[in-house]
Amino acid sequence: MGCALCGDKEAIVSRTIGYCVACIRDRFSEVWPGIREVHRKSRREFGLPEEPPRSPEGIPCNICVNECRIPLGARGYCGIRINKDGKLIGGTSTEGYLSWYYDPLPTNCVADWVCPGGTGRGYPKYCHKRGPEHGYKNLSVFYHACTFNCLYCQNWHYRELALKGRPISALELVGQVDEETTCICYFGGDPTPQLPHAIETSRLALARRKGSVLRICWETNGTMHPSYLMEMARLSLESGGCIKFDLKAWSEKVHQTLCGVTNRRTLDNFRLLAEKIEERPEPPPLVASTLLVPGYVDEEEVANIARFIASLNPDIPYALLAFYPHFYMVDLPTTSRRHAQRCKEIAESQGLREVRLGNVHLLTTSY
Repeated sequence: MGCALCGDKEAIVSRTIGYCVACIRDRFSEVWPGIREVHRKSRREFGLPEEPPRSPEGIPCNICVNECRIPLGARGYCGIRINKDGKLIGGTSTEGYLSWYYDPLPTNCVADWVCPGGTGRGYPKYCHKRGPEHGYKNLSVFYHACTFNCLYCQNWHYRELALKGRPISALELVGQVDEETTCICYFGGDPTPQLPHAIETSRLALARRKGSVLRICWETNGTMHPSYLMEMARLSLESGGCIKFDLKAWSEKVHQTLCGVTNRRTLDNFRLLAEKIEERPEPPPLVASTLLVPGYVDEEEVANIARFIASLNPDIPYALLAFYPHFYMVDLPTTSRRHAQRCKEIAESQGLREVRLGNVHLLTTSY
């Protein structure tokens, strides 16, 4: 399928989006109305607000970049924050909508190639072994909400779980941290909409395990209010954990096409967090990753992201991840080995010292 605007039949184009990355960058005002409707449709299917609510009479929620004003009886864009009887509920410090499980270390976490649990970096203060922490485990906390609407979401099923089942208190979640648990990782969805719950859980867990190894780690799109980011950073820096930012695209136009939301807050927060590295440079407290979406996250996107990261600190680890077709973009191919290798070379050419290809088992030889 070629681009519906310029007719380029050589470009890799998802039928869902309909336009090539060049037209998205250069003719955004023409393509955005149709793309925005795709996002709206994808949210209607799950009963989520099509746009961040902006009711003048609504309760303001400033937990993330969307800055919703939620009217009585309605949900915020994330789907988890609700105005009930004039009070915001959902994702508070006392109740979280989530799933959890144990993951034996070393895990397949995006940051495992630089974290204490996967490498022994930070031994003996932040891990039990000089190498991978075999015999220990990670408490993986999967939050059922997100501040983005990624059309290629790899964990899209969280939309079916939001507000279903019994909410779990921070104290109950802390009860799952046993003597073999050496790290907690919050992901999803994204932890951002339920950060009050994750932060309270972390505080309680660290107090209970004082003097023991327990790293606090996060995988996030980075859209939280900076005040929450600083508390996340404090918890991770003190415990030996890391914060992994998913930098999905550099161009705001490409980012909005893929994710429905601006990336300005994400980049601003990444810049803020980079200033904290000198407080504990080892093990790396900040890690970045980018999913190489065929046709959309191209060499230009990766070059700009890598240049941005290197300008802040060239020692920030950067993982380039192979794409697998999911959710609304199932018609795209997986990432080619040639494209992935070229992007790695480009990232390194921008000055980054630690660049890795992830999900290499997904790489193909085509396109």
